[in-house]
Amino acid sequence: MSSMISFVMLMFFLSFYYVYAADYDFNKFSGLAKQRYGAEVYQNVLELQQLIVKLKSASEPEKLKQINDFFNQKIKFTDDIDVWDKSDYWATPLESLGRGAGDCEDYSIAKYMFLKILNIPNDKLRLIYVRAENSSPEYSAVRAHMVLGYYSTPESEPLILDNLKPGILPASRRPDLSPIFSFNDKALWTAESSSPKGRSQSHLSRWRDVLSRIHSDGIE
Repeated sequence: MSSMISFVMLMFFLSFYYVYAADYDFNKFSGLAKQRYGAEVYQNVLELQQLIVKLKSASEPEKLKQINDFFNQKIKFTDDIDVWDKSDYWATPLESLGRGAGDCEDYSIAKYMFLKILNIPNDKLRLIYVRAENSSPEYSAVRAHMVLGYYSTPESEPLILDNLKPGILPASRRPDLSPIFSFNDKALWTAESSSPKGRSQSHLSRWRDVLSRIHSDGIE
């Protein structure tokens, strides 16, 4: 009985909290999770919401660490062809949690959206396309990869949130990554430039499409 009361109180608190989070409709997001994917995914969404509530007054480094850890743990790296039967598909955070699987873009998109929900300023966050070098004694290969970058100032060296390596490191400590271009929901940058080169949604159709679907899931 006491556990049921605690659960009801938690749901009341989360619903009350949602009223003040205009950029995130938790009720819609969690309802879609339960409807589309069932009880296990719904519980993961509740866990995520509890984390959001806990982190609202936390420092930015703590927000970065906890959100990076959450999605690295909840999503299993899997190629798009195996998850979506498509060669390239950018999933919404709800879809990634629902399947429990995704590739580098999906990790980066989910982290970006929920760090924004935690009031990390948009101009501090960029999704970065990179060339990732994978070297071992047996072979060396370079592949396209995406990470999330956090910039404390527009000119600062970014911290890198990645699914390949669990720890958050400054870019200078990731010599395996070579930036190609970066973007957020407002602008697009080339390589390591600090000056935007245009509007991201005008140039990246997959980004425009996934943002529309994210909005439909309850995230502004």
